[in-house]
Formats: sequence, structure tokens, C-alpha cells
Amino acid sequence: MLDELRTAEDAAKKAGNLIRSLLGKVRVTDKGVSYNLLTGADTAAERVVIETIRNRFPGDAVLGEESAATSSLSAPRLWIVDPLDGTTNFVHGIPHFAVSIAFVLEGTVRCGVVHDPMRKELFSAKAGGGARCNGSPIRVSPAADLTKSVIGTGFYYDRGALMLRTLDSIRKLLGAGIQGIRRTGAASLDCCYVASGRFDGYFEYGLSPWDFAAGMLVVTEAGGVCTDVDGKERGIFSSGVICSNGAIQGELCGMVAGRKE
Repeated sequence: MLDELRTAEDAAKKAGNLIRSLLGKVRVTDKGVSYNLLTGADTAAERVVIETIRNRFPGDAVLGEESAATSSLSAPRLWIVDPLDGTTNFVHGIPHFAVSIAFVLEGTVRCGVVHDPMRKELFSAKAGGGARCNGSPIRVSPAADLTKSVIGTGFYYDRGALMLRTLDSIRKLLGAGIQGIRRTGAASLDCCYVASGRFDGYFEYGLSPWDFAAGMLVVTEAGGVCTDVDGKERGIFSSGVICSNGAIQGELCGMVAGRKE
């Protein structure tokens, strides 16, 4: 997977540089509701990523969020792309967003890259090869229980049942004595923050594969655990994410896992 990993890294860096250059300069629209935003940076970055991939692997399928490319999750060689994870942050000038690219072989993520262009952090992982940030190995935190943990979360665009479910889970976690909740607005980076020990765990309902495919591999290669929102391992076919350093996974799932809406 070395060629695929290098391709993902190159594509993420190119897209990240473009996004950074467009900060505060692009037109903003929405996808039907005022809080689900789309900018010219999203579509331009996706074009850059897809062009880079197809120049090197012209026969591969691509699943992009925005999407000039739509492919089935069952494609034998598949790239899953979120060209700008954290669009709302980007629109408001909050310097926390990322490019996320995963390569999937026969349904399993084999390499993944998440690039934060503002902090110039490139998180990467190759199946069986560990996880890195800017080339240096990273590991999950040693926190042994929830009371020693900071947990990340996010809110799907649904302002009904999923929002209420998330708020209820936050209430349970705070009642259990965790050290803090963080909502940063970029799922791919939330996963990478678990992988690097900045967060001890993270959960979010209602995600799509481009939100977590790369970050999921970064977490597991850093020694952590990543499941669907019901605590089962479903990989790219998950409908959300519960991930952690592994030591608190049971406790975290006990607080936030359950029936999908």
C-alpha cells in the first residue's frame, strides 16, 4: 500500500494548500438547510484530490462527498474522500478543518490520511504499519477509566432525534465524572485526536463513510478501538463512530451505544 499511501498524502497536501489559500474568499451556499454548508473550496478541493488519484490509479473507484464521483462501498478498489471536513468552521474562519482520504481494498481500509492545513499536521496510517503525525509515530492515551478522560463528540445535521440522543449521551458522560466534553466540528480530526492521545474517546451518530474512514484506521493503528454506534465493528459500513484508546471502550459504549435511530 505504499504507492496508495503516498498518493493520498500528496492529494491531501495539494487540497489542503488550496483550501488554506481560499479561506475567506469563496462563495457560500447550503445543501437545503442553513446549517449544512457548501463552498467553492469543498468542490475545488475534491477536484484536486480526484485528479491526483486518477492520474496514478485511473481504474479505481472514488466516493467523494460533494460529489463529482459517486461509487459503491462494495467497489473492489475504492477511495473515500472528504475534501473539506469542517466546512462550517471554514466558513466562519475557525482554523479547524481537514482533508480526509482513505483507500479501501475489498471493503477494508488499507491506508488513510487526514491533513489539517492550518496546523500543518498530516495524520497517516497504513494497515499493519502504525499511525503517524508528520512522520512521527503516535499512540492513544493511557487513560484507564472515564473519570480520567476527555471525550470528543459531534452533532449530525439532524436537529431532532439524533440531536436529542447526543445531548442525552453528553448528560450521562458528564454525570459519570469525565474531565470534559469537546465538540470541534471535524469528525476526521476528532478521530486523529484520539489516535494521538489528545482525546481519550470520541462518539458521533449519523456519520457517513467519508467522515471517518481514514480516521478510523488512524485510531486502530495507534492502538485504539473504533466501532459503530451500537458497539459493533462494521468498518466503512458503520452509521457512526465510537472510538477510544481501548481501555475505556467498554465504559464509553455503555454510556453512549444503543439502538440506531
